[in-house]
Amino acid sequence: MRLDLRLIAEMIPPGARVLDIGCGDGTLIEHLTREKNADARGIEIDMALATRAVAAGLAVIHGDADTDLAFYPDGAFDYVVLSRTLQAVGRPREVLRQMLRIGRHAVVSFPNFGHWQVRWRLLVSGRMPETETWDRPWYETPNIHPCTIRDFFELCRLDGYVVERWLAVDERGLKAPWTRSVWLANLFGEQALFQLRRAQPGEAPGGDRTYG
Repeated sequence: MRLDLRLIAEMIPPGARVLDIGCGDGTLIEHLTREKNADARGIEIDMALATRAVAAGLAVIHGDADTDLAFYPDGAFDYVVLSRTLQAVGRPREVLRQMLRIGRHAVVSFPNFGHWQVRWRLLVSGRMPETETWDRPWYETPNIHPCTIRDFFELCRLDGYVVERWLAVDERGLKAPWTRSVWLANLFGEQALFQLRRAQPGEAPGGDRTYG
């Protein structure tokens, strides 16, 4: 599996009810169903990928995260997953709100636009950077809302989400040793992974507890 999917799978306990948004061909769903006996389902906007997942016997529907999450009932899932899709949806803030309405926990992964290589290439060339993570030219990328690790922490604070666990990794799968410093993780982490929940009454949102 892709790196972030392997890390997400580690975070989900056996028997959990899971919705994977932007599930692709269902790789994560299949793994969670087989290895953790999870009740795993998916939603995918690409019809060809959704069809492939259904043909493999997976519980996947064709749908759009920006509009279709509203049809799920409150608290329907234990974990709602959004892997490398946050930056590509039209309304990321609303998608997060819906995720934490229909699920007890949200797990989100995204490429970190604050990585030093992105900053350096933009500074030196004056053009949108292409790196191992940001691997398409600007006119072909689906990414319309790129963000940094610090941006995401701030959004969690604004909207009242508790960061239960988070980590920053490079493309080779090495967990960055800078997770005790958001500033350093934002500079050196190529991609980020967050597990969130809603803050309870009287509980302060945000947080920087590490995973791994």
